[in-house]
Amino acid sequence: MNNYTNDNTARRYKAHVSVLGTSQIHLRNPYIIGWWSAAFPGFGHLLLSKYLRGYALFIWEVVVNIRAHVNLAMVYSFQGNIDMAKEVLDTRWLLMYIPVYLFGIWDSYRTTVDLNKIYLLANSEDHRFNTFSLGAVEMNYLDKRNPVISVMWSLFVPGLGQLYIHRILTALFVIFWVVVFFYYSHIQEAVSLLFLGKVQQANSVLNPEWLLFLPSHYGFATFDAYMNTIENNKLYKEEQKNYLKKNYQATGFRILKGQKVK
Repeated sequence: MNNYTNDNTARRYKAHVSVLGTSQIHLRNPYIIGWWSAAFPGFGHLLLSKYLRGYALFIWEVVVNIRAHVNLAMVYSFQGNIDMAKEVLDTRWLLMYIPVYLFGIWDSYRTTVDLNKIYLLANSEDHRFNTFSLGAVEMNYLDKRNPVISVMWSLFVPGLGQLYIHRILTALFVIFWVVVFFYYSHIQEAVSLLFLGKVQQANSVLNPEWLLFLPSHYGFATFDAYMNTIENNKLYKEEQKNYLKKNYQATGFRILKGQKVK
């Protein structure tokens, strides 16, 4: 049940509130979006709420990266063992990896530029959008959230910050994959051994090929939760302002050079 429905009677909408989350268009820096796609293909598209494309690129990155041993080669490179890095790389997979990796960066940059233009048009048209959605299994509504809390929960477990601000699709995806990365990297087992003082044993159980996925995953989850909390708060304040102006402000009310004019 919605107070307004985005029924496509208007040409453009700035936002849409559904039981699965709040999707909105706002101004973004295309270089930052492109950078996240470079850090991990798919992240740039997820920041833009382009979920299907983001999921496809993310899964491609994990599968082909593991098959080509890109992360393992990076670990050897960091250690200065260049010959070993060259030896572990599987060129059959690597040659497929590079074009898709570059496509993810280019497409997220291009899409951001297009969405910035669409936002400027949608902002000038200023059509009303739904702010409340009630379904059989979930509900969602615009309100203010604390960005610090979003960051805090994301640092505990990636995906919890997205649950806090009701980005359900991103939250489920991020939580699923952080479990996969934890399991195959053996990081929790290594942390347990580290607390017991067994440093060498902790190092030996770690799988660096899977471990290297985690820093980008944590960084993305934290950034996405923080950024979307800020933008949702802006959207909430703007919608409240427009509602109060429409329903409570006198029609002859004007503000001119800092003075109220009636």
